Amino acid sequence: MNSLFRLVLAVFFIGQTFCSIGQNHHEWAPKPPMGWNSYDAYHGAITEKQFKQCVDVLAEKYLPKGYDHAIIDFCWFNPGPEGWDPDNWKTFLISQEWNEDGTYSPELTMDEYGRLLPSPNRFPSAKENGFRAIADYVHSKGMKFGIHIIRGIPRQAVAENTSIMGTNYHASDIIHYAPRSWTNTMHMVDINKPGAQEYYNSIFKMYAEWGVDYIKADDMMKPFYHAGEIEMMHKAILNSGRSMVLSLSWGEAQLSYVDHLVENANLWRISKDFWDRWEDIERMFDLTSHWVPFIGGGTWPDADMLPIGNLCLSGYPNGNKPEHLTNLTDHEIRLMMTLWSIARSPLMWGGDPVSTPKEYEKFLLNEEILEVNQNSENNHQVFIGKESRVWIADVPGTKNKYLALFNLSAEEQEVVFDFFWEKLQGEYQRRDLWLKEDIDKVSNKITQLLPPHSAKIYRLTKID
Repeated sequence: MNSLFRLVLAVFFIGQTFCSIGQNHHEWAPKPPMGWNSYDAYHGAITEKQFKQCVDVLAEKYLPKGYDHAIIDFCWFNPGPEGWDPDNWKTFLISQEWNEDGTYSPELTMDEYGRLLPSPNRFPSAKENGFRAIADYVHSKGMKFGIHIIRGIPRQAVAENTSIMGTNYHASDIIHYAPRSWTNTMHMVDINKPGAQEYYNSIFKMYAEWGVDYIKADDMMKPFYHAGEIEMMHKAILNSGRSMVLSLSWGEAQLSYVDHLVENANLWRISKDFWDRWEDIERMFDLTSHWVPFIGGGTWPDADMLPIGNLCLSGYPNGNKPEHLTNLTDHEIRLMMTLWSIARSPLMWGGDPVSTPKEYEKFLLNEEILEVNQNSENNHQVFIGKESRVWIADVPGTKNKYLALFNLSAEEQEVVFDFFWEKLQGEYQRRDLWLKEDIDKVSNKITQLLPPHSAKIYRLTKID
């Protein structure tokens, strides 16, 4: 990408910060978002240097295929424990220690209005204007910038009783003494108290000034659904002057709240945290099929990040996840990518772009698979066998179909699709999308022998 084009893109993205935005948030995510999230590789400790290195790789290799989001996941406001050295990098526990006298450690980076800021020891450019410089860097590459946030107001802000920007209220005026967030750093905001909406308005206005395009909001749906704070976030985005895609985490989201989800968010997690374990993939077949009616129109049920490549750099705190290349086999990775694509889940890669071996690129950069994710229609599960599944979708504007066959068994088995199930007639040219090859002409029935934990996905082109 030449320097002039990057300059034009940067000016465009900066200009978006203060433009008026439409009130229909569904227009902000017309297709499932694609990109990269720092969590699976860097936990809550990524630095500015590491993030920019990742963005450089993404812009060169992944942006041309559509991966246009770069997201800093949680705890960017945490400076790390005493003595933590960003130049001798390792991950760290992200919770605060609270003492009986009200003191706490570490001290999170926060302004006088109780708004969390990027810790300057990890993000040196943040000393001037938060994430503005980093957002500009991402935009200069032609990409979109996202951050992770946690529902509520910092306990630290309540302890200091900070003012709420533009009001006469303070942090202690707007909290609800419900169970705190799993991070041990946040208080729940009471939606019924004056100043609550103003607090959310203040933080999202700040994110707009930074140039944020995508918000991953955590602690929203477990152990109960936080409808009030979801609504306040949605209103705050509309008040901010910048369109910011709202992604709700973590799940499993409840179908009973689907109308509320559609009204207020663009994405929502349908699963618990997803990792490189076969049992996690197997569970996702039931979850994705339940959410089929709500795919599209600017809303996307989210099956979570793709744990492909190098994960858990330096080993996660407490040693529960050592650094490793994904535990998934090649067959399982293809199966996962096939399901995420035909179910039209957002595609957020979680592996480390810098250290992931080149041989993993083939799973993420197959444009024929990505086309299914971005542009297919009428996606649905056709067949549920004891250890097999069949999905189908339309190729827009044609009589053609995408067909995915899945073997969930630990043994080799045949998986069958009968044309009668979908009222298909006549002959079709079958193309294997993973191989990028036309295979044969088919009619009436397809029977495919599949290895354990594997999938095939075809484009069926109608022969007149």
